[in-house]
Amino acid sequence: MSLQLKSFLKRKASINCRGQLIDLSQPKVMGIVNITPDSFFSGSRFKGDAALLSRVETILNEGGEMVDMGAYSTRPGAAYVSAEEEISRLMPALAAIRKSFPGVIISVDTFRSELARKVVCEGEADIINDISGGDMDEAMFDTVAELKVPYVLMHIQGTPQTMQAAPSYKDVVADVSFSLSQKVDRLREKGVNDIIIDPGFGFGKTLEHNYKLLNQLEELNLFQLPILVGLSRKSMIYKLLNTSAEQALNGTSILNAMALNKGASILRVHDVKEAIECVKLVEKLKESETQTFVL
Repeated sequence: MSLQLKSFLKRKASINCRGQLIDLSQPKVMGIVNITPDSFFSGSRFKGDAALLSRVETILNEGGEMVDMGAYSTRPGAAYVSAEEEISRLMPALAAIRKSFPGVIISVDTFRSELARKVVCEGEADIINDISGGDMDEAMFDTVAELKVPYVLMHIQGTPQTMQAAPSYKDVVADVSFSLSQKVDRLREKGVNDIIIDPGFGFGKTLEHNYKLLNQLEELNLFQLPILVGLSRKSMIYKLLNTSAEQALNGTSILNAMALNKGASILRVHDVKEAIECVKLVEKLKESETQTFVL
């Protein structure tokens, strides 16, 4: 048995969300809910409770088990949003979702520790998804350790305002892995038990960086931690195909299938139905490979 396969088989297979163990031995789909006016994909913007709740209902009906909420667009060059504005957007939306869908797993996309504390303690958020990997708020690691919630540790080079200016790596796979490993060690020292890693496609990476990272995604299995992948309708798809985010669903499905085959545990997507189909198909192929291996 290869080292890669052994590592994959020993990977942490669950996360604890408010006392509920979420099994990640079969990949999960996380549906995106943006409560921002400037998300890069117009189809993911939702304004008002009716549209918000309809979106969450669709995610659940199509097979998604997690919702990722963001109130601060992190597309390249996105406008600055104050902490007060981010909180004012998030808290009413969280309250509405919790009231209508009390059992849904909610991830909140924020890099601010004060907001992380508020959405967990007052809004009953289950997961903190930090696009900065702790770089934009030095108190974040201590905060998630205290809150005892799962933490998505994403890799980014720079900030949303600067990350695509001139991203540079000696070796993108080695550099991303090294950066994540240092932060995983720090989080573990602080007692954070549920860490999910995200290589950060599109966050301080060129087109070539993104595809090399995806092509060698299995290298991250050595962490023995769940891997979240966010490829949905990103520019690495539509720029290569000379189309647009609105036309990038087919490319998203293809890359999601590749990511699943290389070890992704969570797909963060705009299009839940299609992602669920990817999971079912790839899992069936893996089942067939396992049967062949056993024989």
